[in-house]
Amino acid sequence: MTQGIAPYRVEAFNTAKQSENKMHDDTVARKFGFSGGLVPGVDVLAYMVHPAVAHWGRDFLERGLIEAKFIKPVYDGETVDVTAEQAGEALRLAVEGGGEMRATGSASLASFPVVPALEDFPETPAVEKRLPVSSASYAQGKWLGTAPRVWPEDGLAEYLGEVRETDERYLREGLVHPGVLQRIMNKVLVDNAILGPWIHVGSRMQLLAAASVDDELVARAKVTGNYEKKGHRFVELDALVVANGVTPVAHCQHIAIYQPREVVAA
Repeated sequence: MTQGIAPYRVEAFNTAKQSENKMHDDTVARKFGFSGGLVPGVDVLAYMVHPAVAHWGRDFLERGLIEAKFIKPVYDGETVDVTAEQAGEALRLAVEGGGEMRATGSASLASFPVVPALEDFPETPAVEKRLPVSSASYAQGKWLGTAPRVWPEDGLAEYLGEVRETDERYLREGLVHPGVLQRIMNKVLVDNAILGPWIHVGSRMQLLAAASVDDELVARAKVTGNYEKKGHRFVELDALVVANGVTPVAHCQHIAIYQPREVVAA
């Protein structure tokens, strides 16, 4: 027995037009077969968090699990609907726009989430000097870290506006939106190599504690996959996001194409 939940409509916004990742730039993205710059996957996942938090409240921020696979790009200014269908104790999630499925996923609430031991995720600094990306940058088994940051650096209200979040609890309670934790996962890649255009394609995130906006957050990540598929180079990460050096706030798996195949013009 499934039950429908009202769709969450979002006018998508490309927050990364000026970023180092030129896959968010219209001209560069077209060279890879897209019609324009991509809205970051981490922000599409932030849209998908909304119905889960609306459904479970703060409990989801403390022990929710969300998984997402990005199928087709979302573009700046597009209107997309995040749909959530209750199936048992979980939600089936989808992002649809223009009659096409853009992302699929699921959300659930763990009664007692497994909290990894800090010692199993050693504290690792980001590289002192970033070099152009190569397979060695993300060698399988390598440990990677991020520069410590208090997120969101430019203010909670600005971030919430960027991801079109309408839930007032983040401002009211001074809480970090889970989408920020996904931006930190992207920083694992960005802080350790000079990347060309690249694409975030999927994530799994088990939340372990609600982070506050004054928490200093880092990711401690291990490369669990580095491989080629259909001309693309993929990297897979298994990471713990840690607050103030002592509190695990999320256990994340992150998949990205760090060297995409360029489309050859006919």
